[in-house]
Parts: sequence; C-alpha cells; structure tokens
Amino acid sequence: MTQASTTDLLKTPLHQYHTEYNAQMVDYAGWEMPIKYDTSVHDEHVHCRTNGSLFDVSHMGRLSIKGKDAARLLERTCTRRIGDMQHGQCRYSFMCNETGGVLDDVIAMRLDDEEFLVVVNGANRTKIIAHLTAVIHERSFKVKLEDRTEKTAMVAIQGPKVMELISKVSEELGALKRFRFATKNLMIMKILIARTGYTGENGVEVFLPASAVSMAIKLLQKEAVSIESDLDLKPCGLAARDTLRLEAGLPLYGHELSETISAHAVNMPFAMNLNKAIEDDGETFIGQEALIKEQEAGGPSITLVGIELDSKRTARQDMPVLVEGNSVGSVTSGCMSPTLGKSIAMAYINTDQSEPGTKVSIDTGRAQLEGVIVPLPFYKAPK
Repeated sequence: MTQASTTDLLKTPLHQYHTEYNAQMVDYAGWEMPIKYDTSVHDEHVHCRTNGSLFDVSHMGRLSIKGKDAARLLERTCTRRIGDMQHGQCRYSFMCNETGGVLDDVIAMRLDDEEFLVVVNGANRTKIIAHLTAVIHERSFKVKLEDRTEKTAMVAIQGPKVMELISKVSEELGALKRFRFATKNLMIMKILIARTGYTGENGVEVFLPASAVSMAIKLLQKEAVSIESDLDLKPCGLAARDTLRLEAGLPLYGHELSETISAHAVNMPFAMNLNKAIEDDGETFIGQEALIKEQEAGGPSITLVGIELDSKRTARQDMPVLVEGNSVGSVTSGCMSPTLGKSIAMAYINTDQSEPGTKVSIDTGRAQLEGVIVPLPFYKAPK
C-alpha cells in the first residue's frame, strides 16, 4: 500500500463518504482506498469488536457467472463442491494452479441453478478473469462471465451490535445463517445481503448498485436512530481490517496465500474436497491431483501456525522463526492485537515443529522476540 497521489487510481462509489470522514487514502490494488479515518487504527479496531463498523470493500472483484455450465466451470476451478450448493448459499474456496498453489481465495454465491456471483480479491481480479476465461474456452463451457465490480458497490457492516439492528429491521435477515444470503428490494433497487465477513465478528456484507450506496448508508444510519438501536456505525479502514482478520486467523493473499504455497499448508481442510468429481464425466478441480499426491506422501512440509509473543514489538512479514536457534520458517503477518493486548503473528513453519506450546524466537535482525505457538484463531466472536 502506498499513499494515493494519482488520478489514475480507481475510485469506489463511497469515495465522497471517505472524504467526508477525513480518510487517509492509499493506493491499494489500483484503487484509492481508506487506510484509516480521523482517528487511530486501534480505536477503529476496538469499535468494530464492541459496536459496529462500516468497511468499503468495493475494490474486491465481483464476477457474475451465468449459463448452463456455470456450476461445472466452478467445479473445475474451485476446491470446494459447487454443484450441490443451495440457492442462497455461499462457500469459501480456493482456486488453484496445477501444482496446488493458490491463485486466490474466493467466495462463491449461488443465485439460482445457472447463476453464481463470485467474490475475488481486488489484486487478483484480472488474473482470475483470465484464468476462468481460459477454462471456459478449453472446455467449451456455455457460460457468460461478466465483471460487475465497477457497476456495483460492496460494503461490510461488522460488529456485535450489527445483527441486533438487522434483526429489528427484518426478521428474515436477522435469521440468516452464516454463509447464507438473501436478496431484498429497497426503494427502487435490488440488494444482496450475505452473512459473511473478514473480521471474525458477526455482521453482513451488502452488494448493491454503485449509484445507490450513499443513499443506502444514510437509510441504515437513520434506521439505527429511529428504532433506538445501540449501533453506532462508524467507518473503518484497511489497516484495522487487517488487524481484525489477523486476530481471527484469516489468511490474506500475498501473505498466507500464494501460488507457490500449497493449499494444504494453509491448514484449512474444510476449504477443499479432494474426492470431488463431477458426476457426468469425473472431472476434478485444477490442482487436485497434485494435492492428493502431496497428502499421500505425508502432507505438506510446512504449515500455518499462530504465535503469541512475549513482547510489545511487532513481528513483520518474512522475519525468520527459530526453534532452539535453528530456522524453521518465517512470519507471514503480525500485529499488536488491540483485543488481546499482546503481539501476535502467523507464520509458516516446518510441520514437524508446529505443535502448539512449542517455544519459538523471531529474528528481527537486531533482536530476537520470544514466543510460543498457539492454535488459530487468536480470537473468536461470542455467538
């Protein structure tokens, strides 16, 4: 991320909203995005954990996949089963290359029998569109792929007070289960509300037309006041979003996920169905053969772990992790956890030295920070 200084950057439909709240803007994946607002990252983080925050995530790619072979395309490219998804269901999945490395982590959402919405990381949007297009042509799939990113907005509303308000506004939306979504008509627009998020908190992500997002936010804030909700919805930037996801043990592309790291190593087995096959022709997902071979050979040589540090200093990406003075891996992400009041990190280390309770040191170049391996996630929101 760098300071935003060029008019060439894409702007989300909430750009004026960010300006009104004195956001500090940066270049993030080619978009001008708020890193923080007129407050501290710590305060934004705590507000999300204790009340409710609004995140502009419109930079994330939103791809419409529609047609007779829509499910088959996603079966071929996603590590999760897709064909048995119900209407209104979301699934988190990886998209892999032939060697089992991760091209991206995505959320597939089934609208009906022949239509899906797939959310991809903003930095990977062009790559994933090219990847899907190549598979469509290779398999002669009857599918229309449309990039709807710049035509729509995506807003995450996260925090313990969020679902309390939503339950008062709509009994149906309040009863939504995790990784389910519903579509609603609001005024003259159609919006999609999904029980997903990237903070470890309860809440929703809302998809709506780009032209309507400012009005929708004002309506939500007005509704919170009119029904005397405890929700005090405040904007939250990318910096706090990163510390929130790290506490929740959620991987970030370019840190915990990459094309050179096996999907097995991420230690999220629910995100893969290695026995998956499409019933009519036995087709498997791209990278499945390599991942099966790796599993049969004893699994990945490295695995993702959590580390709690006995220090106020923060571990940074690529810092070596040591066990008894020997390098066993490296840090992928680190921060001072506002919720836990301690320094935390995620790291890839040798699988045979990844047991929780193992004492480690992190080499900062000037000093060594003592720590211990702990289970992920670091934080779970109360149900």
